Amino acid sequence: MDTKLEVVVIPVADVDRAKAFYKALGWREDADFPAGDDFRVVQMTPPGSPCSVIFGTGVSDAAPGSAQGLHLVVSDVVAARAELVERGAEVGEVFHDAGGVFHRAGTDNRVPGAAPERRSYASFASFSDPDGNGWILQEITERLPGR
Repeated sequence: MDTKLEVVVIPVADVDRAKAFYKALGWREDADFPAGDDFRVVQMTPPGSPCSVIFGTGVSDAAPGSAQGLHLVVSDVVAARAELVERGAEVGEVFHDAGGVFHRAGTDNRVPGAAPERRSYASFASFSDPDGNGWILQEITERLPGR
């Protein structure tokens, strides 16, 4: 049986502010369903992604900004970073991990610049939405076997 990740819920404090932020990044608005003062669901999808995010009022009990390590896969991390910056996002510089496997939580062991030889899966850049939900751009140019 195929099992696919369809949606990720992210906690936000101000639904309209979050919606404006993600729209400015070029994300598609799939839905905005208000159901009274205590429930509203907004669904947005990054360009080319089969997975969406949902945020709103009454959608999550998590603290706004507590979603961390949300990964967006891109084919060119330098170009993707530049596009997001052009669209108004504050994106950190491209980095790779000193150990070369995967980035660590926080900013420990970050080495400035893309991974040597632009090795797939190893170059990153990070940004946050207005609530502090943390996103990571990850460059993948060649998938591992079986992916």
